[in-house]
Amino acid sequence: MEASVTLKKVGKLFNDKTIIAGLTFGVEKGSLVAVIGDNNAGKSTLLKVLAGVENPEYGSVFINGLDIVKRRAEVRKMIGFVPLESDMDPWLTVEQNLRFIGSLYGEAEDVITDRITQYSRALKLEEVLHVNAGELSPGILKRALIVRALVHDPNVLIIDEPTAFMDAEANRLTWDLLRRLHGAKTIIYASYSLAEVEKAHDRILILHAGRVILDGSLDKLLESTLEFHQFQIEFENLTDELYKQLTTIPTVVTPSRINNIFHFYGRSRKVFFQVLERAAGAVMKDVTIKKLGLQDLMDSEFAREGLD
Repeated sequence: MEASVTLKKVGKLFNDKTIIAGLTFGVEKGSLVAVIGDNNAGKSTLLKVLAGVENPEYGSVFINGLDIVKRRAEVRKMIGFVPLESDMDPWLTVEQNLRFIGSLYGEAEDVITDRITQYSRALKLEEVLHVNAGELSPGILKRALIVRALVHDPNVLIIDEPTAFMDAEANRLTWDLLRRLHGAKTIIYASYSLAEVEKAHDRILILHAGRVILDGSLDKLLESTLEFHQFQIEFENLTDELYKQLTTIPTVVTPSRINNIFHFYGRSRKVFFQVLERAAGAVMKDVTIKKLGLQDLMDSEFAREGLD
């Protein structure tokens, strides 16, 4: 498949601290890529570098084969960038903000009008187009930023937190639109919502300390953990002695305790019965068993240290 975005040993520093550490990867044209990671993992910085908002200290970024620094004038027309928070002029109306950006990209007035109409209708923004941006809520402004990023019809869309500050309806409208654009446009987004990422991705990049530590679809990323189950048992009284006994069971993996709740992982459900046998006589109030998910991959035991 043809690459829309390519990074070659891209690094970014801030006050001599490494924010992005020599990243090399490509993003296929028309794909939907989610970038996740802990705070300070480098997600927002990576998106700004991909969008050309910030330059890397070393390495190169290519958009449709063009160097994002050396061919900036050409490349900027190919990219639509949605920052986390609004940077619209608060003294201009939403429509004035959108038209100004469209004109910067050299789009004809009638084309700008058509796109504003199309995308504002999709995101239910028609009623606020003539309201000053400074008077609107962050959730509404976020939708307006998405329209702004699309007004010049880029083929690469980069979004920092697509549904930040939005209510449930706005969230649904936003993802309805992004799913329609998916395929025609390459979409790269960062999100703290793991449920959102699980539902909307072709590929997931998990960042840690500026490095990609996991890369692939959710199914692919979970392949190494498919044998594992997550267990949680709430006891009426989980004594220190009982907790110590349970943690010595060889098949119990990464045990932890919160008050009277015993949390652990195991390769099969058999481990659960071994725990029951060891805890015979103790009163249990609740039991939860589930397969692993994306949140587990975000935990250090899985993403960086492994379960073995």
